[in-house]
Amino acid sequence: MDPTDPPVPELQTMPLGLHDVVQFAILGAGLALLAYFLYSLVSRDEVSARYRPSSYAALCLAAVATVAYALLYQDWDSGFRLEDGVYVPTEEARTTESTRYIDWSITVPLLTVELLAVCSLAGSAARRLRSSTMAAAFLMIATGYLGAQVLDQGRDRTALVVWGLISTAFFGYLYVALIGAVRRSLPTMGPEAAVSLRNATIVLLSSFGIYPLVYAVPVFADVTPAWFTAMQVGYSAADVVAKIGFGVLVHKVAKLRTAEDVAAGVDTHPEPVWSSNVHKSDGVLPAVGRVAPSMRDRLGAASGGQVLQRSDAVAGAAGRRHGDT
Repeated sequence: MDPTDPPVPELQTMPLGLHDVVQFAILGAGLALLAYFLYSLVSRDEVSARYRPSSYAALCLAAVATVAYALLYQDWDSGFRLEDGVYVPTEEARTTESTRYIDWSITVPLLTVELLAVCSLAGSAARRLRSSTMAAAFLMIATGYLGAQVLDQGRDRTALVVWGLISTAFFGYLYVALIGAVRRSLPTMGPEAAVSLRNATIVLLSSFGIYPLVYAVPVFADVTPAWFTAMQVGYSAADVVAKIGFGVLVHKVAKLRTAEDVAAGVDTHPEPVWSSNVHKSDGVLPAVGRVAPSMRDRLGAASGGQVLQRSDAVAGAAGRRHGDT
C-alpha cells in the first residue's frame, strides 16, 4: 500500500471520545432492535391472518439485525487496542463495515415485504412486485458493497462513484415501485389506515436516503476519525428509524386494516382490536363449520354442486334422526 494513499475507512486510529461514541451508537441500536424483536414476537397475533406476513417479516428482520449488531459490537470492541491514550485498530476492525452490508442484504428486502404485506395488491401482481422489489433491494446493497468494501478496500473514488450510481439505479426502482403500490392501495382503506401507511412509506424511503449520503462521504473527503464516527452513528440511527420506526407504523396499519375487515364482516379476529388506546373493533370468532364462499364454489364445481356447510348438514341429520323416532 502506498503510504500516501488515504487509510482504509475502518482502520482509523480513534481518539478515546470518538471510539466511545461509536460504541454507544452500536450498543444502543442493538438493544433497541432487541426490544423491537421482542415487541414483534408478542404482538404478531394482534393482526388478522391476511396481514400477518408483515409481522413475520418484521420478526425475521429484527432477529437478523439484532444478531448483526451483536457481532458488530464484538467486532468493534475487539477491533481496537488502547495504546498511549488512543485506540489503535487491529485486524478485526476491518469487518465492522462488512457486517453491516451482510445485515442489509437480508433486512432491506424484508422491509419491502413488510410494506407490501399491508398494501392491497393480491395474486400474481403482488407476487411479481414482491419478487422484483426484493431483488432490487438485494442488488442495491450488493453493488454498493462492491464500491465501498471490495474494490481497493473502499479507497478508490472512481469505483465508489461507478458502483454507487449502479446501486442508485436499483434504489430509484424501489422508490417508484413502492410508492406506486402504496398509491394504488390508499383508496381501498379507511382514512386512519391510509394516513399511517403514507407515514410509514415516508419514514422508510426517507431513511433509505441517509445511506447513500453516508456512502458518498469517502467520494468527497478523506475519511478521518471524525468522519468515520459520523458514518457509524449515521448508519446506526438510520437502522433504528428504518427498521423500528417504520415497523411500528406498519404494525399500526395492519391492526387498523384488521379492524376494518372485521367491521365490514369480511374477516374475523378473535380479540378486540385497539390502537392508541382507542377501541376499533370487537372480537369475532369464525362460525363453526362455516365454509368460505370461494371455497364452497370450488367444492361445488368439483362435486356437481352437492356441497353443504357443516352446520346445515348437522342440522339436516339431526332432523332426520328426530323424524325416525
